Amino acid sequence: MKQKYIVLVDHDAGKLAIQEYAELDKEMLSLLCEETYAIDGIKQAMDSGRNALIQAIRTYNMYPPGLYTERIADAIVGLFQPDANTSAELFFEERDMFEPPEEEASDASEGSGKASDMEVDDLLEDGIEDDDFAEKGIIKNLKKKLTPSDEEAGLENA
Repeated sequence: MKQKYIVLVDHDAGKLAIQEYAELDKEMLSLLCEETYAIDGIKQAMDSGRNALIQAIRTYNMYPPGLYTERIADAIVGLFQPDANTSAELFFEERDMFEPPEEEASDASEGSGKASDMEVDDLLEDGIEDDDFAEKGIIKNLKKKLTPSDEEAGLENA
């Protein structure tokens, strides 16, 4: 699913707005939610740090995934820089969140080639031979005594 976030700053009105759009129909984005924040509160959150800003922009109605929220926070910080624009558009493709980066994908394919060269028996082998237990008398000297519980023996309290 494709998503778009538009961040708008209105310094005159003292408001910051974030609009969330999603592709509900093919090639058509629909407005899902719009949240408005006081610029003073956003500036205080920015002064407190990145995590405070992320917590300030997340609401009950708008709670984007962490990756999206980080990019939205970066865009907000950029909008408060001198001579910055008053709006920012961020586009996201949901499947990008689940695909590994190029480097990790190539490393994984190289590693899988090495694993396929190993035999299954090599992986299961732990260096202990079955005869070791018999020679040491461990298995021969085991005494098994199983006693059934009262319920299993049919002696339930009545």
